[in-house]
Amino acid sequence: MAAPKTKTSKTSNKTSTKPAKTPKAPKVAVKQNTPLSAMKAKFGDKKSLVEAVEKFTSEDLWVARTNKDKGLAHVSNAKLLRLLSIFTEVKDKFGSRDKLVDAILELTKRGRDEGYKAALSKFPVPRLLDLYKSSAKRSKANGASGKSEKSGKSEKPADGAAAKKQPASKKTAAAKKA
Repeated sequence: MAAPKTKTSKTSNKTSTKPAKTPKAPKVAVKQNTPLSAMKAKFGDKKSLVEAVEKFTSEDLWVARTNKDKGLAHVSNAKLLRLLSIFTEVKDKFGSRDKLVDAILELTKRGRDEGYKAALSKFPVPRLLDLYKSSAKRSKANGASGKSEKSGKSEKPADGAAAKKQPASKKTAAAKKA
């Protein structure tokens, strides 16, 4: 027979690995600029902000996708402030949605693509402006790297046969088995 196992005490002389608590620094109140405070600072009340955004709801900039029952009065302050900044930027820089669409087509070098133009004309202004900015950034990056590559002559190997890729050798089923 085997000797019975003896129980050992679970308490041991382990040292604590937790660091000692340090006193916390007092919290400094940081004033956050919330959409409500920004709206009150610029416009005073939501009604005047809604009126400012509604000035841009003409056919030149606006795609009518709002709920007719609720209108813009039920849209959040953050979204209204964002729409106002986007509409003022587009109005100042381009004048209308159509000119913004034309600028995007020019940047992407798809000026004659009527299907793409029709698809873009259905996009809302914030999406069009985002597309314009990303296209401008992309064309600037491609323009900088493209000029250095295009300025030098393309290097062609002297031996025409060496420049051609060799076709991959095909093994027959019999050769694979052997």
